[in-house]
Amino acid sequence: MESKILETLGIDPAYIMIFILAMIVVLFVLYVNLSVKYNRLQSSYNVFMRGRNGKTLEEVLKEKFGEVDAIVKVTKQNRSDIKEMSKILEKNFRKTGIVKYDAFNEMGGKLSFAVAMLDNDNSGWILNAMHSREGCYTYIKEIIKGESYIELAEEEAEALDKAIYENYDVEVKAIKK
Repeated sequence: MESKILETLGIDPAYIMIFILAMIVVLFVLYVNLSVKYNRLQSSYNVFMRGRNGKTLEEVLKEKFGEVDAIVKVTKQNRSDIKEMSKILEKNFRKTGIVKYDAFNEMGGKLSFAVAMLDNDNSGWILNAMHSREGCYTYIKEIIKGESYIELAEEEAEALDKAIYENYDVEVKAIKK
């Protein structure tokens, strides 16, 4: 079987047959690849549907959207609660300073103490308890923005400084490391 057209063009029929076989192999590989992808998609679809029809799927989607809306509502409430708690915590005592000392020379053991309790704005109070042989005397002084309107004893001033600069000391030590 000889073709005059191929002879005039100078093409050997064997080359055409090899080209066609190569195309068949390439198309077969593409077919197998496409079949594998289709089967994966089909199994994903079956898992997604799990025996549901369009109506039940719509109900499931509505239910899930309702759950998302509920989560968004709870999240907004949580944010509001966190802001409210932060405002409350600003007024709590966060800083403390304690100094133990001997109020009177005849006493030993450093039974007297001054305690400073401050909030974030350095406002609060100082409690001073002086212990002697006759009894224990306690005094409290109000602190507003790190200052007292009543003169502070040396130990009270030290306790106040400890409370105010307590966080600063921690930050300085962390920076030095």
